[in-house]
Amino acid sequence: MSTSSTLNAPEPHRHGDVQGRKAGVVIASTRAAAGIYDDETGPVITDWLTEHGFDVFPAMVVPDGEPVGAAIRALLTQHPAVVITSGGTGLSPDDRTPDVTLPLLDREIPGIMEAIRSAGAAKTPLAVLSRGYAGASGNTFIINLPGSPKGVMDGLTVLDPVIGHLCDQLEGGHGH
Repeated sequence: MSTSSTLNAPEPHRHGDVQGRKAGVVIASTRAAAGIYDDETGPVITDWLTEHGFDVFPAMVVPDGEPVGAAIRALLTQHPAVVITSGGTGLSPDDRTPDVTLPLLDREIPGIMEAIRSAGAAKTPLAVLSRGYAGASGNTFIINLPGSPKGVMDGLTVLDPVIGHLCDQLEGGHGH
């Protein structure tokens, strides 16, 4: 390849500089944790994080409820930049992901969840029933996405243009 063609090559698409940052995934599903069915959202989230340059820990698939909180706390000891959960955000009695996440947050970031619910509501009115949170625990961004692959994709689409800047700000960067 000639130097001139290399110089004229388009820059690769960048989603924000997250190279070298760690990320964790927690899937809240009692049935998937028991092996009754395969988790469908963990691979979607893991692929998205990898495509964005994160070093991703293996997804943790745990039963609904307190095991989700324990998994998030375990990940926080590894100081990831991002923890994404999927599942347990609805209104069923065992949907407790938001309840175990909120005490771990130092600061909420409500605009992200507002945007995700809005994006989902454009496709299904049921999206407004998601109770998930987004916020910061120290320098780690934590977000609760729904348990459906479509809900996860809506959430990741909202995060796509902001994830790099969000991580920069949580680490003390002030660029705008």
